[in-house]
Amino acid sequence: MLHHLYRPVIALLLTGLLGCAEESAAPLHQQLYIWQRQWRPAHAEALAQSRADFSSLRVLALQAHPQAGWSRARVDLPLLKRDDRPLIAVVRLDGQLAQLDSTEIGRQIARLLHDWRGAGLRLQGLEIDHDCATARLPAYAALLRELRRQLPAELGLSITALPAWLDSPALDEVLAAVDSSVLQVHAVRDPQDGLFDPEQALDWAESYGERSDKPFHLALPAYGVALTADGQVESETPLRQGGPRRELRADPQEVSELLADLRKEPPSHLAGIIWFRLPLAGDRRAWPLPTLLAVVRGQPLVPALALQRQQHNGFSQLQLFNNGTLASPLPDRIELPARACAAADAVGDYRLERSAEGLAFVRQRDGRLDAGEHRALGWARCERIDQGGMHVQF
Repeated sequence: MLHHLYRPVIALLLTGLLGCAEESAAPLHQQLYIWQRQWRPAHAEALAQSRADFSSLRVLALQAHPQAGWSRARVDLPLLKRDDRPLIAVVRLDGQLAQLDSTEIGRQIARLLHDWRGAGLRLQGLEIDHDCATARLPAYAALLRELRRQLPAELGLSITALPAWLDSPALDEVLAAVDSSVLQVHAVRDPQDGLFDPEQALDWAESYGERSDKPFHLALPAYGVALTADGQVESETPLRQGGPRRELRADPQEVSELLADLRKEPPSHLAGIIWFRLPLAGDRRAWPLPTLLAVVRGQPLVPALALQRQQHNGFSQLQLFNNGTLASPLPDRIELPARACAAADAVGDYRLERSAEGLAFVRQRDGRLDAGEHRALGWARCERIDQGGMHVQF
C-alpha cells in the first residue's frame, strides 16, 4: 500500500527532469563555407581535416556580376562526392545587379542542379546570397517565391540575410518565401568601422530570432581582410594595386566568447553556426585550422612556440614552430645555448648574434606565427645545441 503513495512524487520528479531536458538547448550544428572560386589540391587535405567537426558544407557554385555576367566556381565535384557530406550549393547574386531576371536565374540554377546531381553529390539545398537593398526586398521576395516554386520539393531553399533588413516590414515576406536563412554579422558595415563586432552580432542575432519563425543559422567570421589606401578590400584574392595595407582580422578570442554565449542562451530559432571560410594551406587571411577547431570545440586559445632542429653530420637547420591554437607575434630575441660552433647564421626575419654562451637570434622586423605554422630561423654547425635551454623574449 505504501508504494502507491510514492507514485505522485516519482511522477513529479520525472516530469521535472523531462521538462529540464526539453528546455535545455539543442547543440548548435557547425557548418563550413567553401568560398574559393578555383579549387586546388589543398582542398582535399582541408576537407579531410574538417570532417569530424563540421556536419555540412555550403559551397560557392555560381555567381552573377554586373560586368562579368554568369560564371561557375571551378569546384572539384569528384572530391565533394568522395567527401559525402550533405551539401548546400550557394548562388551569389551581386548586390550591384541592376535587376534580377527570374527567368535567367532559374535557367542557370536548373543547369547547376542538373550537373551536381548528375555527379552524384548529396545535394541538400540551395542558398541565394544576395545583398539586397532594403527598399528592394518586396521584389526579392517575389523572386524567391518563384524559385521555391521551381525547385524540387525535397530541396531546401535558404538565403543570406543582412542585419539592415531588421528594420523593414518586408523582411517577413522574404522569410516566408524560404525554408531557412543565414544571418550574416560580419563585413556588413563600412570596412573602416571594422570587420566584426561580437556584441553587435549578438544583438542582431537575438533580434533576428524574434522576427524569424523558421530555423536560421549565424554566419561567423574565421578570417581577415586588408584595406588599401583608397578603401578597397583585399581578401583571399590579392589585388593588383600596390601600396600599404591595413589589416583587419576577426579576433578568435572574441568569437570564441560569442560562441559560448550563443551555446548558453541561444536566440530563438537558432539552429547552428556557419563558418566563413574553409582555411586552405597558403590562405594567409583565413584562420588556420588549429585555431578554427579550437574555437569550435571550446578549447583554450594559446600559442606554443618550440624549436625544431633537423640535424645531419653536425649541421643543424633551425625552425620556429607554433604548436598551439593561437597566433603568436614573432619573439624579439631567441637565445639558444650552444658550444663549439664552427659556423652559424640567421635567415628571414632574424639576424644572428654569437657569444661564448651560444647563439642569439634577434628579430629585424615585425611578424607573427600562426597556429601550426613554422618559420625558418637559421642554421648552425655546432658540437652541441641545448634545445631545452632555449630562452624566448617578447
